Amino acid sequence: MPTPMRIDFVSDVACPWCAVGLASLQQALARSADAVQAELHFQPFELNPDMAPEGEDPGEHLGRKYGSTPAQQAQIRATIAERGAAVGFAFKPDGRGRIVNTFNAHRLLHWAGLEGAERQLALKRALMEAYHGRAERVDHDEVLLAAVRAAGLDEARARQILAGDEFADDVRAAERRWQMAGIQSVPAVVINQRHLISGGQPPEVFEQALRQIAAGQ
Repeated sequence: MPTPMRIDFVSDVACPWCAVGLASLQQALARSADAVQAELHFQPFELNPDMAPEGEDPGEHLGRKYGSTPAQQAQIRATIAERGAAVGFAFKPDGRGRIVNTFNAHRLLHWAGLEGAERQLALKRALMEAYHGRAERVDHDEVLLAAVRAAGLDEARARQILAGDEFADDVRAAERRWQMAGIQSVPAVVINQRHLISGGQPPEVFEQALRQIAAGQ
């Protein structure tokens, strides 16, 4: 019998390695279905919580934040695109669009989690595909609502959430809780609230860890 397992995937829609990590984890879960019965929950983490409403050019942002040059950024993009392709996630060849605030995306993801794990997963993937696959602005309501539709969620309910501040306190509380637990970078995959796997690991790394935990090792 497969071992029941809770997996908290702490991440930000704006994080390209989170897109790689999620696709990789899903492959690992498919491979280890004989040993693991996973319950996947998406937890909020904002890479740029203070981002201005107009957003920021990605090259300027990365240069300011990490000191990287355009050539270094292009190399990193190529590496991420290669890793994404290996696990079935297609990045836009010339990179994402503007770096934007993702708080409303996290509010919708919190709501989607209340609607069910499959709906939350579908919305997470739709948002990542919009941002990293098509360079769309996930701080714009029309982009968020298109992702909601793609995930099979109630668009009218999503509009209602976006029009106010519903779930804002829940998202901020969850962010604080994970930061207090020691999560400082994403993706962070927390299994059974005890085991941490950091980064966008290859499927075989995730699979090995899942099987070891399922076996009680």
